[in-house]
Amino acid sequence: MEILISGMSSQFQGVGRGQEGRAVFVPGALPGERVRVEPLQDKGSFLKARLEAVLEPSPHRVKPPCPYAGVCGGCAGLHMDYPATLDCKTQRVADALERLGGIAQPPVAHTLGMPQGLSPFRSRNKAEYAVEGGRVGLRREGSRQLVEVEDCLIQGEKSVAALRVARQWLRETPPFSGWLVTRLTRSGALMCVLSAPARPKGLEKLGERLFAQAAGMASFYFCQLRPHPAHALDGRCQWIRGERTLTDTLMGLSFQLQPQSFFQVNPPQAEALYAAALDMAQLRGGGWALDAYCGAGTITLCLAQGAGRVLGVEVVPQAVEDAKANARRNGLEDKADFLCADAAQALPRLLQQGDAPQAVVLDPPRKGAAPALLDALVRSPIPRIVYISCDPATLARDLKRLSPAYRLLSAQPIDMFPWSSHVETAALLWRSDA
Repeated sequence: MEILISGMSSQFQGVGRGQEGRAVFVPGALPGERVRVEPLQDKGSFLKARLEAVLEPSPHRVKPPCPYAGVCGGCAGLHMDYPATLDCKTQRVADALERLGGIAQPPVAHTLGMPQGLSPFRSRNKAEYAVEGGRVGLRREGSRQLVEVEDCLIQGEKSVAALRVARQWLRETPPFSGWLVTRLTRSGALMCVLSAPARPKGLEKLGERLFAQAAGMASFYFCQLRPHPAHALDGRCQWIRGERTLTDTLMGLSFQLQPQSFFQVNPPQAEALYAAALDMAQLRGGGWALDAYCGAGTITLCLAQGAGRVLGVEVVPQAVEDAKANARRNGLEDKADFLCADAAQALPRLLQQGDAPQAVVLDPPRKGAAPALLDALVRSPIPRIVYISCDPATLARDLKRLSPAYRLLSAQPIDMFPWSSHVETAALLWRSDA
């Protein structure tokens, strides 16, 4: 079947129309291309198809530099040039805000790509390699099947070196399922965490090899996973060797990192994201702000450098302890307070005390903000909200819930995850009656 690709899905799949007018989703196809495809799945209202041949290529098509492109599920945009991926992400945010958020002609700026001089490759500081049956690698696109990769072009070379050391060790160890998690600081220090349901035999030998063969190796942990873990570090971490923590920097601040500490995976782009959020919050010259979903306090402390006071609210006790320690480390404990609580419950109490912040910063997980918190904001007199989102769909849904009281003034997408379809967005909302 031959079709013309007219658009791009949120997952970087080309979209065209079949003879019956139904949408056809084609991974690896680009807008403007005429392609030949093989239908694979009939989903009723649409088809999923495999790209057989590109008959008329887009000027943005490039040869993927990675041999695992289209096999591993990590980088869906390697078949297009980097500026084209930024255009697609901008359109993805705009489409979500218009279709799901009900915002006509949403004010979306062009996606900020990697800073000049920095490559979109080797840009991530954290990797989660799947371990299964004596093998380690990445998951095949659309399945749980493991692909044993020799390299990953979005990860640091030191992370890949640790992967290769672990692969050799796994060949000599009874098989198990889990993950190898690596974290790399800006200074080049490497932390490795092996996750499994039970402690594997020869774990100390793996540590010895990592410290002997993986450059920059500084810290090694084992994480005993909970039954049915939700993520690669969902369990109890046990220190094995080296440093117990790593230290990294962001926006001129220093943060201590434990294995389960949250830290943005692309520091230069995290700084671009936080700079956009700080500019939107408009806290120069004092005033106080509330940072909901504050985690270990990265955004809270960035805000505190320019605000009179910032309160970070987080429901995870360990994250709050990390946030307090980070405030002390950076000399900001007199300007940044932290509260272990549900933000949806904490905000109404603060408002009842007559202590309304000048701005609220929301940085929720992918599922979006709690409806109760959004409803409390709608009832509040707070003039500005800065919403940081890693999912345009949940961002649009939440802005629609806030729309009775707030209007979207601007949205700035940032390419935190080059070559993937994921995009971060900082959105500024003003009260409609302000």
